[in-house]
Amino acid sequence: MTVDEPGMPEREAAPAAGTPEAGEAPDGEDGPRPGAPPAPAGGPHGAPAAPGAGPGAAPSPAAGAGGEGGGGGDGNGGGDGDSGAAEDDTDPSALRIEELILGSPRQYTPFQAARAAGVSMELASRFWRAMGFADVGQARALTEADVLALRRLAGLVEAGLLSESMAVQVARSTGQTTARLADWQIDSFLMGLTEPPEPGMTRNEVTFPLVQLLLPELEEFLVYVWRRQLAAATGRVVQAQDDEEMVNRRQAIGFADLVGFTRLTRRLEDEELGELVEAFETTSADLVAAHGGRLIKALGDEILYVAEDAATAAEIGLRLIETMANDATMPELRVGIAFGTMTTRMGDVFGNTVNLASRLTSIAPKDTVLVDGAFRAELTASGAAPESEKESEDLSGYRFALQPLYQRPVRGLGVVEPWLLRRRTPQG
Repeated sequence: MTVDEPGMPEREAAPAAGTPEAGEAPDGEDGPRPGAPPAPAGGPHGAPAAPGAGPGAAPSPAAGAGGEGGGGGDGNGGGDGDSGAAEDDTDPSALRIEELILGSPRQYTPFQAARAAGVSMELASRFWRAMGFADVGQARALTEADVLALRRLAGLVEAGLLSESMAVQVARSTGQTTARLADWQIDSFLMGLTEPPEPGMTRNEVTFPLVQLLLPELEEFLVYVWRRQLAAATGRVVQAQDDEEMVNRRQAIGFADLVGFTRLTRRLEDEELGELVEAFETTSADLVAAHGGRLIKALGDEILYVAEDAATAAEIGLRLIETMANDATMPELRVGIAFGTMTTRMGDVFGNTVNLASRLTSIAPKDTVLVDGAFRAELTASGAAPESEKESEDLSGYRFALQPLYQRPVRGLGVVEPWLLRRRTPQG
């Protein structure tokens, strides 16, 4: 979408020939009028609507929606009813698959979609860009699903459930997350989408039935996982003592980093490198989740995770080292863990504690875990490690051992005393 045409949010344009009046559904079907409260979610029991019916349900610019073609008309985006130039340059088979996924054909210019949804072009463009899509000029590239998504977000703002900035954040977080999800899924199915089972079949003949079969199953699974994650996130909010604890929380934060990854990029073929990164991310994510941590993000050769307590973070860090050491295809790993206050926002974490964990990782020897003094204090306070190795007569009841290393300056954080973390008892 674009707001390049002056005055569009303030003035009405005559409807294009064959285009629904504002507030009317196409083809004479009944539909909510502009400004009406958002329609209920389309899934069962209030679950999100089917693909093409939610905030992320927008056509991809790669499917021929880009450019300024199709503007025509009176300059307000109304067009003349035949201005959908974007479709002329788009492979019909791609449009057919797009329509299958989105659930409805292209029929609106951005201005027509905004008017039908009862929102200004400025707000519609903000939502569209927040979801991660490029401006499409005045091409007839949008669908009824896009109109419904605009109505829903705008309705939440009108009802006072979300501020406008919060609605934009919802659009942005949903767009960024689902964009990566979609890329991952297409990568997973790429062979099935490109290799015909029989000679002479076109890519469209292979792709269309595969998408047709997968779409409802993936949608149901997506809703299930999203609800599970939403329940877990809500539980963390409810259990927090106060709002300050929820935003600025004391937790353990761990970085795990593959050693010598830059050299590997020069030595390995692209496909081999991709397989290594995928194996590292998959193994790390499984270990973090299985032992009670939460993966914040994976950055190719590095992962970032959090845990509510020091013992959990320590177990994860050591398990990562042990698991990768037993895999001959993996390079060495190093882990840094710190404990303290960090700010959580939009699924990410920030603050000096995060920076310290990153610095500890960078100075850790190969196949070791380094922790800071605050983490060591938490670990000993919980009884998982002794206060002093020398002064403790019986060490059999402790899970971890801690060895002090020389103090050293850490860029941007002053002088720190790292501790080498080891496992005392055999892993279960």
